[in-house]
Formats: sequence, structure tokens, C-alpha cells
Amino acid sequence: MTHHAAKSDLWVFGYGSLMWRPGFDFQERIEATLNGYHRALCILSVHHRGTAERPGLVLGLDRGGSCRGIAFRVPVEKADATLDYLRDREQVTSVYRETYHRLRLADGRVVDGVAFTADRLHSQYARKLSHEALVERVRHGVGVSGNNPDYVRATVAELVRMGIHDRTLAKLVATLDEDNV
Repeated sequence: MTHHAAKSDLWVFGYGSLMWRPGFDFQERIEATLNGYHRALCILSVHHRGTAERPGLVLGLDRGGSCRGIAFRVPVEKADATLDYLRDREQVTSVYRETYHRLRLADGRVVDGVAFTADRLHSQYARKLSHEALVERVRHGVGVSGNNPDYVRATVAELVRMGIHDRTLAKLVATLDEDNV
């Protein structure tokens, strides 16, 4: 399935800032798992959390593994407007692919939902970076949506609330906290 048929409610999968700042109206918010992708700081941000001269890093869904996040159910009458909003927010530089996936909700339901996955062929896709490279990018990233350390901290705080320990992100926050960034 590659697009949303506007005859039913829309499910949106959030795995980064959408979890803590969705920015759209929804009728239901529930934890969900998407298989086949994992959360990774693999997108060079030249708009929201960085600039072209000094890119920050934001999360993408990269191939392999599985990812726990939040599924939002949007009523059918708001589906098109929500997709327009998400495309404006997420696709400033077309670094994500708008893809549809089976999501397993925390209550056992299985639904099809939209997610924005990393486009590995895009120039802003960053292959697996060392801890030092992550720290350097995030430490100095500032864009129209704020500074990069705040983005990472807010995401980690939401993951902790959900009982998820992401070693890479937790280590990054610990290093930033040592620096008082």
C-alpha cells in the first residue's frame, strides 16, 4: 500500500518528535511497533535542527530491526489535511519516503499506518555515525524548530516515559549533559 485512501481513519506512526509534538488533531494515541525498521539519528537536518552550513541530526526510520513508537488515529475527515501538514513538516528537503506499514498496537490491534522512513539515496542520509560524530553534529545544530540537543533530550524523555532504553540516544544525552549543552 503506497497511499492513504481517504475513506477511512488515518493512522500515523511517530518515532521521534511526532511522539512528543504531533502538531495535528487525533482521536487516539497508543503505543505501537513497526517491524523492519529501527529509530536512528541518520538524517542531516539543514532546516528544523540545523542549517546547510552546519547540519544537525534528526531521527529517521532506517532499515532493519523494529521500532516502538506512537500511533495516532486521525479521523477520516481530517486525514487529507493531516497528510498535507505532515508533508510540509517532514518533507522540506524530501529526505524521507512517505511509506505505509503494518503497525501492531499495544492493545493487539494491527493497522496500516503512514510513517516517514529514511531515504538512503538522499544526500542528507548519514550512514552509521560514531558517538563522537553524533555528539559533534548534535551539539552545534540549531534550526528553525530549535536547537538539536533539546530535540534529542525531548525524544529520550518520551522514550523513558514509554519504558524504552535507547543506548545510543541515552549515551548522547549523557555526553551533552556533561558538556552542559
